[in-house]
Amino acid sequence: MGPAKKFDNYMGPVSSRSAFDKIMAYIETGKKEGRLVCGGEAVSGDGFFIQPTVIADVGPGAKIAQEEIFGPVLAVIKAKDFDNALEIANGTEYGLTGAVYTKNERKIERARRDFSVGNLYINRKCTGALVGVQPFGGFNMSGTDSKAGGRDYLLQFLQAKSICQRL
Repeated sequence: MGPAKKFDNYMGPVSSRSAFDKIMAYIETGKKEGRLVCGGEAVSGDGFFIQPTVIADVGPGAKIAQEEIFGPVLAVIKAKDFDNALEIANGTEYGLTGAVYTKNERKIERARRDFSVGNLYINRKCTGALVGVQPFGGFNMSGTDSKAGGRDYLLQFLQAKSICQRL
């Protein structure tokens, strides 16, 4: 952990003091909503560094499960089965990115059809969309459903108008 300009650091700081304060507040909330497994502390240094944090035994309705944190915080929620996992994942108002790890073709097809996310990753890491190669955007409160790099993205900068005139 350290400055991003040093390539041996795998994790840099969060973007600003306000982001740092917000993420640390989520961590404090998470400690009350679940069980801190690791991390949860600020790291001293020149920048806004936060240890990667894992909080387990979080309920699906918990604040850290329902809100986008945009920081190094992972909330672990237990699911009874695949159907329950999809229900939990779709049970938020957000839908930027999701991932499924399975060899079961029926579950893969079900995730493709029913997982409400803008970017679905199957059996691979759940980050890394490239503009112009892979469209990127979320569903619901995580975006406009229009993907940067996609053909319809330019429409976000236009305003449609329908005009009717009788001659």
